[in-house]
Amino acid sequence: MSKITVITNVEFGKMINAASAALAANAAKINKLNVFPVPDGDTGTNMSLSMASGAQYERDALDTHIGALAKATSKGLLMGARGNSGVILSQIFRGFATSVENKETLTARDLADALMSGAQIAYKSVMKPTEGTILTVIREAAAKANQVANESDDIVVLMRAVDEAAQVALASTPDLLPVLKEVGVVDSGGQGLVFVLNAFYQVLSGEFNEDELKTPDNAELDQMVKELHAGAQANVNLDPNDIAYGYCTEVMVQIGKGTTYDHEFDYDTFYNHLAELGDSLLVINDDEIVKVHVHTENPGEVISWGTHFGSLVKVKVDNMRDQQQAVIDAQRAEEVQVAKIAMTQKQVDTAVITIAAGDGIAALFKSLGVQTVISGGQTMNPATSDLVDAINASDAKQVIILPNNSNIFMAAEQAVDLVDIPAQVVKTRTIQQGLTAMMGYNPEAKLDDNVREMAAMMTEVKSLQVTQAVRDTMLDGVEIHHGDWMGIIDGDIAVVSKKLQDTAIESVAKMLDSDSEIVTIIVGEGTKLKDADRLKKAIEALDDDLEIEVHEGKQPLYPFLISVE
Repeated sequence: MSKITVITNVEFGKMINAASAALAANAAKINKLNVFPVPDGDTGTNMSLSMASGAQYERDALDTHIGALAKATSKGLLMGARGNSGVILSQIFRGFATSVENKETLTARDLADALMSGAQIAYKSVMKPTEGTILTVIREAAAKANQVANESDDIVVLMRAVDEAAQVALASTPDLLPVLKEVGVVDSGGQGLVFVLNAFYQVLSGEFNEDELKTPDNAELDQMVKELHAGAQANVNLDPNDIAYGYCTEVMVQIGKGTTYDHEFDYDTFYNHLAELGDSLLVINDDEIVKVHVHTENPGEVISWGTHFGSLVKVKVDNMRDQQQAVIDAQRAEEVQVAKIAMTQKQVDTAVITIAAGDGIAALFKSLGVQTVISGGQTMNPATSDLVDAINASDAKQVIILPNNSNIFMAAEQAVDLVDIPAQVVKTRTIQQGLTAMMGYNPEAKLDDNVREMAAMMTEVKSLQVTQAVRDTMLDGVEIHHGDWMGIIDGDIAVVSKKLQDTAIESVAKMLDSDSEIVTIIVGEGTKLKDADRLKKAIEALDDDLEIEVHEGKQPLYPFLISVE
């Protein structure tokens, strides 16, 4: 292993992009480290998307000065940060960038100082830092870097020590945070940071396979296809009859298999023939599979060509002319609806932006006066840039954000700091708290008055989320099995049962007291209204003086969201 004493822009770019690739490859693994066995563990997804934004900004910078590249990476992470883990990761790189802003290249001492700065800024960004998290990992890794830099100028030696220290710190997180030990997992954010630091080491030691940066996988191909289509769908002025190649054709072939196989696979031969059949061609392969996307007038010929090289695994053909017409029709309908809303709404002094999943829930929020609903929440946390864009587009004098999820708090607060419009966050943890907070909203009131009233209102509601466990675990002394239904009351798993209805009824019974007056049931995607009606009757049997409302929320993953006030 050769010695390295200076990191140039070349190595730095590889380090950042390798970290992004490592997080993308391991996002699912990180997601599974979620303490609660709920189906929306998203730390890995959030960190991967955040780092991908940072890597994109770094690539776009086209600079040779590491200070400038680090600043670009930090800006990309800042704007792309999702979830608390993504925000903390962005703060680590903000501290890193601040430390190296005047550095054209980095020595071992520079790198150690940058990691130390990253740890310090990350700790400052959290109001109540908790050990046993990503913070512990960056602190221990930076401390080791500082120690080694005092003894050696070899950056490879330093990063090897950093990598090892990070892994030791990660292994210690269950000892520092009891809930991790009970569940039997390490901290998910800490695991994500370990992948980042390990990628740095692999690049500097020469162990990283650069092909991993160049060859997109199937998921990335799917994203590329979506981007190709997004450009076309955005053009509502395009006449469907003007589309030269009308069939979007996707084929996946298992190379060298099947009865039709009669050609040895050669990428150039395979690609060049397809290139003559249409446009928007994408071809990705490994030793076993080749995946094709092409716009053509002859989907049959594309499919036939694939069979010469192996066995068909997947075939998908879409008529883009019909799709384009549907886009035009939908856009026109939306424009009509927007015009109707504009006629009935007036500009408000204080606008409310909220985050929610489910068309029905979005409609509930808008009926209460919310101006903008960002789609997301439990299954997809919005990026800082999404919130910044929504605030700037609000056309209001001041803005309130309702996150409805504690994992969005830090991104929301970061967005508030990035805009010129006065804005504040009311820290609603659930959809139910968000809806109740809106009862204290006055579009004409001052920002501080609104925030105070809305924060006070949200404390009047108890929130229940009913969902299904995605793995076996033990939490708070309760044994939970994959497929069990869980009643989560204000963040705590209160009821575990084999049946959905039993879980919901028992959970509501735990929430009721002598002051309870109103129960609201929000029905999720795929849940039948007759099941909600059964639940309503069961709750009435518990207390016939209760007022019970049922709304169709269409939220994913949670058959019932229930509030008691």
